[in-house]
Amino acid sequence: MSLIPVPTLAIRSGPSGHHSMPVLGFGTAASPIPEPTMLKETVIEAIKLGYRHFDTSPRYQTEEPIGEALAEAVSLGLVRSRSEFFITTKLWCADAHGGLVVPAIKRSLKNLKLDYLDLYLIHWPVSSKPGKYKFPIDEDDFLPMDFEVVWSEMEECQRLGLAKCIGVSNFSCKKLQHILSIAKIPPSVNQVEMSPIWQQRKLRELCSSNDIVVTAYSVLGSRGAFWGTPKIMESDVLKEIAEAKEKTVAQVSMRWAYEQGVSMVVKSFTKERLEENLKIFDWSLTEEETQRISTEIPQFRNLGGEVYISKKGPIKSVAEMWDGEI
Repeated sequence: MSLIPVPTLAIRSGPSGHHSMPVLGFGTAASPIPEPTMLKETVIEAIKLGYRHFDTSPRYQTEEPIGEALAEAVSLGLVRSRSEFFITTKLWCADAHGGLVVPAIKRSLKNLKLDYLDLYLIHWPVSSKPGKYKFPIDEDDFLPMDFEVVWSEMEECQRLGLAKCIGVSNFSCKKLQHILSIAKIPPSVNQVEMSPIWQQRKLRELCSSNDIVVTAYSVLGSRGAFWGTPKIMESDVLKEIAEAKEKTVAQVSMRWAYEQGVSMVVKSFTKERLEENLKIFDWSLTEEETQRISTEIPQFRNLGGEVYISKKGPIKSVAEMWDGEI
């Protein structure tokens, strides 16, 4: 089986360094939660195909099977060493408090059987009651995040060598600008929903001007998950382009994201789809096709973050979550 090489993006690592991130990552946010043995075997299969970037979170309950798969891949000689992998996990809301961030990353590292992460992200811009890991979070348990304290502890994770890079996820332009205003080490990445149906132009401009890489999730609409949408796979514009190019709608959507200069995490647990998703790097969209995607597809934020919003919490509406960027 020949490996398909995945291009990389340089992301900021500390004040002056950079670290290579494969543009295509294997995502593990799934509903229902994948069975651990199946996930481990799928990750090993993905590594054999050429995947090196794996994205997880304590929220997904997938850190341990990923850790087992990575260790097995090294012992089987599928990769020369751990350094060939790019591993991202996230700080969960219940740990987004002073004094809890470093213990949280150490717990994730233990689950993943790793000494360091390539990227550690604040998962959502809201905290919840410390020590309570229930999901969905109870509406009484949401708390305002102390961004200054939490970000300074994310910086400490990098200084301690526990993470090569740090960043955020699901941050609006306004919330990201706030982090930039207080950061000694600016975020390397903002991982957000982005696809042909939610193109995030304003956020991408802000990130680009601040040397922040955007990682797109839900590029294919998160089919099958409770937060998913069929609007991408059913888009007539994407279907017409796919037919003309003899590609799938998924490949067109992913190729579009790649040509926008972002990285992406895409979830699939079947070998056929994993392979198909890698076949986006040896062809391109025409200027006319890119223009059609830019102008003919109605824009729609699918993932509003409703499960992180509570009338009793700091973020009381979708408009507040995204600071009007809806």
